[in-house]
Amino acid sequence: QVQLVESGGGVVQPGGSLILSCADSGSDFSSHAMFWHRQAPGKEREFVASISSTGTITDYRDSVKGRFTISRDNLKSTVFLRLTDLKPEDTAVYFCATMTHGATYWGQGTWVTVSS
Repeated sequence: QVQLVESGGGVVQPGGSLILSCADSGSDFSSHAMFWHRQAPGKEREFVASISSTGTITDYRDSVKGRFTISRDNLKSTVFLRLTDLKPEDTAVYFCATMTHGATYWGQGTWVTVSS
């Protein structure tokens, strides 16, 4: 069974930075890709970034390219999302997710608020 737990959210000023973490309790973390999504108030959940099982392939939504970096530590079963040059429009609940064993798993989310 996979359980994802995010951490690292908070309140930051525009231009600031945060590092989000997502710990995976499953036993086969290194065999599947990991994803970050976000959902702003009143909006639909949207894809933010993904990383392959080995960490060699990453993908980002256009609006965060050059500002966000996804990475993973397979020994610690953790995926990270480094957020830099944050903008008010980045305010959202950030979720990590994965697909394995024929199912999609989501974490509970962590809030990121960008405000002056």
